[in-house]
Amino acid sequence: MANNDSLLDKLDGLEARFQEVSLLITDPAVIADMKRFVKLNREYRDLEQIVAARKEYMTLLSNISEAKELIATESDAEMRQMAREELDSAQQRIVSLEEEIKQMLIPADPLDEKDVIMEIRGGTGGDEAALFAGDLFRMYCKYCETKGWKTAVSSCSEGAAGGFKEIIFTVTGEKVYGTLKYESGVHRVQRVPVTETQGRIHTSAATVAVLPEADAFEVEINEGEIKWDTFRSGGAGGQNVNKVESGVRLRYNWKNPNTGIVEEILIECTETRDQPKNKERALSRLRTMIYDREHQKYMDDIAARRKTMVSTGDRSAKIRTYNFPHGLITDNRFN
Repeated sequence: MANNDSLLDKLDGLEARFQEVSLLITDPAVIADMKRFVKLNREYRDLEQIVAARKEYMTLLSNISEAKELIATESDAEMRQMAREELDSAQQRIVSLEEEIKQMLIPADPLDEKDVIMEIRGGTGGDEAALFAGDLFRMYCKYCETKGWKTAVSSCSEGAAGGFKEIIFTVTGEKVYGTLKYESGVHRVQRVPVTETQGRIHTSAATVAVLPEADAFEVEINEGEIKWDTFRSGGAGGQNVNKVESGVRLRYNWKNPNTGIVEEILIECTETRDQPKNKERALSRLRTMIYDREHQKYMDDIAARRKTMVSTGDRSAKIRTYNFPHGLITDNRFN
């Protein structure tokens, strides 16, 4: 029972904190402080799962105690048999539940809750690399659909034969970064490309980078100092493209707190035909860029990961290989 008591002590403490947070998120003063309110809401969701697990754990302990008492005192053989079955079932479940609770008690990376900006770029392989980058983009979009996440393209550069030389898009939903952060790296493909006339198998590559998106309140931007330009988006879309300046260009002078150097940040967004929405998305990208730069230590880790995993997009620096002729996907980090 010593282990049970130790675990229950931790769970009881978290139950008390859950009740405290439940009251705090209804406090008008907390609701007015958006940064604190969002943080408490995330804590509430995490604690809610632990409290539900605690309730099940308490029920199982009670069932085990009652079953043992019945086995020891009941004279009816059938009742004792039912009690043994109940005891076996409860003891099996409590072992797995304890492991689940221990996993819940491990502190999570606070960035795991964040939405992400993903960058996919064609690497070694020319037109086929761009086609593969397009396939990766569609793959991630389909995966996001299955998770109930939303995707939105921020910018892209199409390849000559299709696909993308580069595509940048956002993914929003629950615990997006915690799920997708391991996708950063070089993805290699082995297949007969549509550009091949002799039927030979080619090996190409594309790089994927996953960055946590900044929330609006995490960086300070003086919007009065932003310079905006508008332009016609171009591309498909009929007369609207030719007549309406829906594309936006943002210029902002930002002082790097690490170096003291003032840098001009330039962002373009042509994602929608609605100029206000494009402005909103350009601002979101600006916040994210500044967030990335101000959190230099974390970004140094990202840079180191890019260097070791993404590097220059060479085929040899792969994290995963997609072999089409054999219908095989290999994670090269774990073989």
